[in-house]
Amino acid sequence: MEEVKELGSSREGSIQCLTIVGQIEGHQLLPDDSKATKYEHVLPLIAAVEESPEIEGLLILLNTMGGDVEAGLAIAELIAGMKKPTVSLVLGGSHSIGVPIAVAAKRSMIAPSAAMTIHPVRFNGVIIGVPQTYNYFSRIQERIVSFVTEHSNIKREKFLEYMTNTDELANDVGSVIYGSEAVESGLIDCIGTLSDALDYLHGYAK
Repeated sequence: MEEVKELGSSREGSIQCLTIVGQIEGHQLLPDDSKATKYEHVLPLIAAVEESPEIEGLLILLNTMGGDVEAGLAIAELIAGMKKPTVSLVLGGSHSIGVPIAVAAKRSMIAPSAAMTIHPVRFNGVIIGVPQTYNYFSRIQERIVSFVTEHSNIKREKFLEYMTNTDELANDVGSVIYGSEAVESGLIDCIGTLSDALDYLHGYAK
């Protein structure tokens, strides 16, 4: 689900909060009991925050479980293109496409107990086994790798190492990295809490 709330106004400025939790579904419908973020609703909300003269900054709270690549990249590109101060805070977990969304903000933070799951592009359903399919997935994956490495301090080689690790996830390829490792690798800027994120935004807005 997605939601935008005003955290309050003060002499330091008004901060809006965008929560992105559950699966970023893109155009696919999920069962009623599944959390989903429909990106077609998130995109205009982000644009409205950028346009509003009363809003000084945007706080993005992330706890994702993966989802549609195109949807996640669309959200990430919009956030990265904002002129207003933005902070992302990873809480719980940022799975798959939540990673580029996290690094899209001007300042990225992760809670000490939070985790980020990095894995190659996957697809559920029928796949046509032809060279064009392989090339298609390779190009999508390259878009994700390029975006993450351009908007964070992680080295391309390190990110690919996390993505292709075969020793950590059961029945899968990839890595789970926790708060301190996410910072040490350069993927996330710093360990942080809600108060740290708000202090950054209010300080930026002064």
